[in-house]
Amino acid sequence: MADVTDWNAWQAGWDRQQEWYMPDREQRFGVMLDMVEAFVGPEARVLDLACGTGSITSRLLRRFPRATSTGVDLDPALLTIARGTFEGDARVEFVTADLMDPEWRGKLPYESYDAVLTATALHWLRLGPLATLYSQLGELVREGGVFINADRMKDTTTPRINAAERALRHTGMERAKAEGVLDWGQWWQVAASAPELAAATAERFALFGEHADGETPSLDWHASTLRAAGFGEARGVWASPSDSMVLAVK
Repeated sequence: MADVTDWNAWQAGWDRQQEWYMPDREQRFGVMLDMVEAFVGPEARVLDLACGTGSITSRLLRRFPRATSTGVDLDPALLTIARGTFEGDARVEFVTADLMDPEWRGKLPYESYDAVLTATALHWLRLGPLATLYSQLGELVREGGVFINADRMKDTTTPRINAAERALRHTGMERAKAEGVLDWGQWWQVAASAPELAAATAERFALFGEHADGETPSLDWHASTLRAAGFGEARGVWASPSDSMVLAVK
């Protein structure tokens, strides 16, 4: 019997949940794709790193229909949504791999990429493994290609600014919650009770638990670590009061 699951509805629900935490999420995606166009053009071969449900891939292909994307992740539930959403699209391939595995790149269909893109994902890693990953990406991105990471990047030298930003952001989150928006935990509760995702969600929590014990270093740390990993240039290209995006050029 054919799969009649509405995977686009799952994508939309994931987007709403993520936007509860990051109301400027679409803006950051827009800038990310601007930089892809500026450096590697509209037919780029892209690695969607820690791809989740394929949020970057969907926006990439909507804007650049002749691009191709490899999504890599370990989360079985989010990959189930991703594979269901893009089933039959020859431009997209998904790979199950652990970025902490030294051999993870061997599972990819290509030895190099024009662009490696990631968002709201690498804060799951601590600094040592993240620096190692950046070194691996320095070998995976072709000369002239780019790596772009949008995530929470904390500046511990500005505690008053950080506190004010957090208070305002949480006020907005509480207002949205009262209007019925699901948070992270509630979204996963829904996934755990859905027949099409229940088994994959149980597997996911067995792998990761509630949340990994990662870190959120500063934008300066990301840029300097990427330069040490072999990228010729790296700096911030976008920021909101809470998040930042670093661009590194090989």
